[in-house]
Amino acid sequence: MTADDLILQTITPTSHNLGDFRVHRSLPVQGRTMVGPFIFFDQAGPAKIGAGQGIDVRPHPHINLATVTYMYEGAFLHRDSLGTEQLIEAGAVNLMTAGKGIVHSERSPDADRAKESKLSAIQTWLALPDRYEEMDPAFEHVGEGGMPVIDDGHVRARVIMGSLWGETSPVTTYAQTIYADIQLSPGGRIAIDPSADERAIYVSGGDAMLDGLMLVPQTLYVLRPGTSATLMSVDGGRVVLCGGEAFTSPRHVWWNFVSSTQDRLMQAREDWEAMRFPLIPGDDQEYIPIPQGRPKTVSYP
Repeated sequence: MTADDLILQTITPTSHNLGDFRVHRSLPVQGRTMVGPFIFFDQAGPAKIGAGQGIDVRPHPHINLATVTYMYEGAFLHRDSLGTEQLIEAGAVNLMTAGKGIVHSERSPDADRAKESKLSAIQTWLALPDRYEEMDPAFEHVGEGGMPVIDDGHVRARVIMGSLWGETSPVTTYAQTIYADIQLSPGGRIAIDPSADERAIYVSGGDAMLDGLMLVPQTLYVLRPGTSATLMSVDGGRVVLCGGEAFTSPRHVWWNFVSSTQDRLMQAREDWEAMRFPLIPGDDQEYIPIPQGRPKTVSYP
């Protein structure tokens, strides 16, 4: 099987230097807004944060999407306008459903600021189907031990969302979704299920091959629908598998907002400028302002 038989599109992420660490952003890009419900895909780090320093993603709003934070290493303290305060650590997942509107922040916990720490995470957004776009906001946290793991001694795959390899994650999904963290030992191999409408794989570290095709790290590979393939590694690697059902209606993205209509994006912009979004209890003294001109998809401090 050739590369063209397997790969529909290869996406090299844009890379942003945020001082203490880099972010590699694969979605959205020109020519590809979504893979299944995934409309935003970031790899943050890996990075070392010096003692006395930390990450401060100040309060900012979202609408009509769900954010998914999955930690490889390090920790974030999540706060939101529902009153949630949740520490997320390696192997755990935070699912925050913005619905009609939510504000949140992510900061390094005090314990990490007091020493040299590490940070490595995958952050994604999921577009919500039309019927859920304006639902009430919600938050859920599932710890490292709460998601199913497939482990044969050579591959350890955690099912973060959806159903894969005969196991189903307890994390809520609004559209058919697959999402997995695959850790390959040297010589390890695992089958990539062809059942989802749209799928992509991303090598976040180490090496990996798909049916003998060597994959480039920090690159998102959108797979051809319906193709079966085997993922393997020579020296060991870590791979993200994501995707799900293809949306039948388009989604628009502006700054931190996602919606099926552009009018809703502009309404959210006006609401944030007028501070009509709810505030975060205990973290209401700072905020990220609406960017002037054409924004990046998301703003960091």
